[in-house]
Amino acid sequence: MKLNIYYGTHPQDAMHYTTERLRGEYLLQNLFPADEVILNYSHNDRIIAGGLKPVKKTLTLPGGKELGTDTFFERREGGLINISPNAAAVTLDGTEYTLNHRDCLYIGRGVKEAGIRAKDPANPPKLWFNSTPAHRDYPSRLITLEDANKIHLGSLEQSNKRTINQYIVPGFCDSCQLTMGMTMLEPNCMWNTMPCHTHERRMEVYFYFDMDENTRVFHLMGKPDETRHIVMANEEAVISPSWSIHSGVGTSRYSFIWGMCGENQIFTDMDVCAMSDMK
Repeated sequence: MKLNIYYGTHPQDAMHYTTERLRGEYLLQNLFPADEVILNYSHNDRIIAGGLKPVKKTLTLPGGKELGTDTFFERREGGLINISPNAAAVTLDGTEYTLNHRDCLYIGRGVKEAGIRAKDPANPPKLWFNSTPAHRDYPSRLITLEDANKIHLGSLEQSNKRTINQYIVPGFCDSCQLTMGMTMLEPNCMWNTMPCHTHERRMEVYFYFDMDENTRVFHLMGKPDETRHIVMANEEAVISPSWSIHSGVGTSRYSFIWGMCGENQIFTDMDVCAMSDMK
């Protein structure tokens, strides 16, 4: 396993970044190398994020010096979401779970062996992975797209009609601090949220996917009065510190997976930014 390290940044520093520096600090690219485990470790609440694409091999998540543990989930929990129509088999300490298209698997602290493989090597899956530090054990659990807790928001008039599929949230699938879900926009809708917001008590990683080759998302970030943007292509992710807004608009529809961690897990604990304060 290889871990790319991303350090925390101060908002006063970020406001002076060039486009290249901004992308270098926050943008995650080349996320699905075949039969390799290359993940990204952010010092923002110590989240780990990355893509897994098993083809001929069974991918494992080891411990080691980077985590200071013998096993990956010794002090961590995680979530996997299959973004492809190709099925994946995930084995946790001898128990096998099948993840079909857009299914999620919560992995609880204490799992000693985790293996991820393709059900059919000729049709390999792609799985998006988030992991956060954990202080107690919760049972691992498979959540299908059909079973996800669904919230319908927005409208066609505001170009943001969307369904939020909550997979790992308190009271539905309990965890220590990881919350994770997938937002799917309706056709002809491009805004994922506006007015935007911050949640000072939690950071977030956005993973954009389900996009055509020429579709781009303009991901907005920065302080409300010092906004910046990163132009993102299909299957790229962005680190959003707790002090930053996170919103985006695409040249066409798209979907995205959000993963959060920090002080609390209250989904509605956010500070909405008035449009008059945006600059």
